[in-house]
Amino acid sequence: MSEKRVERRLAAIMAADVAGYSRLMGADEEGTLAALNAIRRELADPMNAEHRGRIVKTTGDGLLIEFASVVDAVRCAVAAQRAMAARNAEIPAARRIEFRIGIHQGDVIVEDGDIFGDGVNLAARLEGLAEPGGICVSGRVRSDAAGKVDVAFDDLGEQQLKNIARPVHVFAIRLGPEGVIVPERAPLELPDKPSLAVLPFQNMSGDPEQEYFADGIVEDITTAIARLPWLFVIARNSSFTYKGKAVDLKQVGRELGVRYVLEGSVRKAGNRVRITGQLIDTTTGAHIWADRFDGALDDIFELQDQVASSVAGAIEPRLRLAEIERAARKPTDSLDAYDLYLRAVAQLHKYTEEGMGEAAILAKRALALDPSYTPAAALASWCRTLQRIQGWGAVSDAKVAEAVSLARQAIEAGRDDPDGLWMAGYTLSILAGETSAAVAAIDRALTLNPNSAPAWSARGWVLAAQTQFARAIEASEQAMRLSPLDPLAWLFAAVLAYTHMAAGRYEEAIEWAERTLQAQPRYVVAMRFKLVCLAHLGRIDEARELLKRVLDLQPGLTIAGWKASYATMSIFTPELLALYVDGLRKAGVPEG
Repeated sequence: MSEKRVERRLAAIMAADVAGYSRLMGADEEGTLAALNAIRRELADPMNAEHRGRIVKTTGDGLLIEFASVVDAVRCAVAAQRAMAARNAEIPAARRIEFRIGIHQGDVIVEDGDIFGDGVNLAARLEGLAEPGGICVSGRVRSDAAGKVDVAFDDLGEQQLKNIARPVHVFAIRLGPEGVIVPERAPLELPDKPSLAVLPFQNMSGDPEQEYFADGIVEDITTAIARLPWLFVIARNSSFTYKGKAVDLKQVGRELGVRYVLEGSVRKAGNRVRITGQLIDTTTGAHIWADRFDGALDDIFELQDQVASSVAGAIEPRLRLAEIERAARKPTDSLDAYDLYLRAVAQLHKYTEEGMGEAAILAKRALALDPSYTPAAALASWCRTLQRIQGWGAVSDAKVAEAVSLARQAIEAGRDDPDGLWMAGYTLSILAGETSAAVAAIDRALTLNPNSAPAWSARGWVLAAQTQFARAIEASEQAMRLSPLDPLAWLFAAVLAYTHMAAGRYEEAIEWAERTLQAQPRYVVAMRFKLVCLAHLGRIDEARELLKRVLDLQPGLTIAGWKASYATMSIFTPELLALYVDGLRKAGVPEG
């Protein structure tokens, strides 16, 4: 018995759906259904017949239509959107039915009158990129339709679409009145660094008096985020031109020339207020971060400060991760200093011996391209510091001296770069014992960006090394409060493990070391903290079992080798050094 042959054909596929369908149905279910039926009867069916389209299937809010010709598909879509615009002219904005349309040409599988395949999926994804009343097409469609239909095309660049393996070159059709070709206008170019606009927050309270509070929140957040020198932030006056308007975030991104938009809402009930926020990539529509904040209105201004600080602290690492992922997708032959730096950070976050070495190499490559690029100098110095304390690689005295030199360079050249300052300050404290210079650099970083969780953590390490344990704990807790999901949050917890160990609170130190290792199992520094504490508590069997894991990560560890490696570091006072070495010895670490 022969297998049934799969029927395939090349087709132009149009996917269309109603923008805001759920909102329209919620407001007037029967009226919306009646209007959709009228549109189908009076507009969609006649136009499809005129342009030789076949309606494959319908859903409550959408259509899938097949055409034999790309030109027919585009002409039909353009005619439909123009007709809908004319139809909506006299209808209030809240009641208008607007369609998004996506068109692609590709191979489809035909079965029982339905069509399947990547071509269908891609048309649906393109529809999701379109604005209400707009049309998005693939590069293949644009090539075939250009010059044959009275529209122009806006180049939206390559887009990574959900469940589509390769990036797709996307164009938006610019619609004008019939017979008029609208001149093409280049979209506003994105800045050469991450860009963000904070839109006015929506007042959900039903109380016009709360508008000032919502506006104050946005102003505070904008001010807090604008302190980040690596970020391009649109001024408040430009963002507030969208106040009170229903906006399409992709359009906002193009009009303001930003990659990211932060939007939110404020809802007041009695003496309580809830503030929500979400960060969105305007080029893809992807949600990068979202959270909510609840508080009392007893002190409105204090609450505004808390929300602004929390939002700025939380979205900074999310933005960095988004930028790192974006850089990782770029071809390796088009890298500049910034992209090399982002790739270095991505390697560092792997926290492996190979990754850390690669991070240092990438940071130095960035410096070779731009010797004045402070973040790269600071990152290279910090990588060497982490390698040294982790016991990875042969970090010679010459490499230590180079790291210290790079840290000093970063501090001198990057007086307004908080990230470079805290990394360089950490390096000077650990590798050179230059505590005063380290404290000054980290304090300046916090003056420039008081919402930098890693800077607060670095401050905690330096304070702990000075035996200022209470202040070290406060600084570390501030770091965790600002950015509980930070990629470096395991370092925040490690400060507390070290601090409690140094203060003789071994049970607490073990608890924080375990939290650190849950987040970063390869952080052998926390493993050694736990090892020492177990030994001092007399839990020798547990300590010796843990020592096997330590030696897997740090083969050849001996007390003599460890003391030699840490001889130049300022992490340990003489008293703590003696206590630490005694714990290593009790746990069974060889003398060497």
